[in-house]
Amino acid sequence: MLQRLKGVWLFNVRADVLAGLTATLALIPDSIAFSFIAGVNPMVGVYASVCMLIVLSFFGARPAMLSAAAGSMAVLMTSLVLNHGVEYLFAATLLTGILQWLMGVLKMGRWMNYVPHAVVIGFINALAILIFLSQLKYFHGESWWMGLIVVGTLAIIYLWPKVTKAIPSPLIAVTAMTVLTLFLGGAMTTVGDIAPLTAAWPSLHIPQVAWNWQTLLIILPYSLSLAVVGYFETLLTQNLIDERTGTVTSKEKEMKGQGIANFVSGWFGGMAGCALVAESVINTKLGGRGRLSNLAAGVGLLLLIVAFGKVVALIPMAALIGVMLMVCYEIFDWKYVWAMRRKPKSDGIIMVMTAAVSVVTRDLAKGVAVGVAIHLIVLLYRARKPINAV
Repeated sequence: MLQRLKGVWLFNVRADVLAGLTATLALIPDSIAFSFIAGVNPMVGVYASVCMLIVLSFFGARPAMLSAAAGSMAVLMTSLVLNHGVEYLFAATLLTGILQWLMGVLKMGRWMNYVPHAVVIGFINALAILIFLSQLKYFHGESWWMGLIVVGTLAIIYLWPKVTKAIPSPLIAVTAMTVLTLFLGGAMTTVGDIAPLTAAWPSLHIPQVAWNWQTLLIILPYSLSLAVVGYFETLLTQNLIDERTGTVTSKEKEMKGQGIANFVSGWFGGMAGCALVAESVINTKLGGRGRLSNLAAGVGLLLLIVAFGKVVALIPMAALIGVMLMVCYEIFDWKYVWAMRRKPKSDGIIMVMTAAVSVVTRDLAKGVAVGVAIHLIVLLYRARKPINAV
């Protein structure tokens, strides 16, 4: 028992804890932003992220892959919240969890083996572009001071490791920029300006809906969409983290875990979520490898909001933007782009079209669908046989 605990949880304690805590710096603005997209209170996204991170640290298959509230899923919730209210969103989240658990039981994860590598690269590059574009809105109406803080954050992130790698550089950068802005003063948009953070622990909440067939018919289309988008994003992210860490993990177990996590999220006033590429890359880049990094991120996010919400509210958005720009650079597959001349033209077209459709529609699932469709057309074209005249 002790040996198993050490092998699964305690083999990389220091790096896992620091990496998980650092990843929460990206989870805070993302959880808030995705809540706004869905049209709900910011704490709905925060509670969803906390529930998913903690639950998946025990039930997920891919250690160090972080799951939380996601923008791609939030856009699917907007009309449900607008037309029926947030309580129906909680009910839809419960059903999403059940559907994803069934996906794992039915071993639907194996389908991801048929997604070509060019589509995966297009998916990742599109996400990097979308994250970059999403940061630009924060510069509206700001002074040169904000740009200076962003540059200073990036400088510390890339220069600090030359001094020491004992503490993750993004954590140092955000702390330093927060202290600097407090010391110098001046108008600067902070986390607290973006949304009020309620210092309240998540509690059991039964969705206030009529538990009948009519409610099921209302939420089922949304839950199906959420389950499918979550399936694609989670398993594509799992492929990426498997590749980065040189390991292979069970897709069926991960989908079951995602289902359990979303089911729990729905009972605690959270929205549906899935694996996040950006936060997962931060976690693994900083040394996160075990389940403890997932747990540290979840518990860290909860404590930051509940116990240190006033401190978090003082963090300048410019510092967090700097962290996210670093993430954009790190997850974009530059090597693949530079090597495109040596690859088949069809691979380049598939990658570019996957990324382009994802960015234009701001829907990663649509981009993946287009990329897979083009790949199938290419396969059919290559497999064609001339019909001999009789």
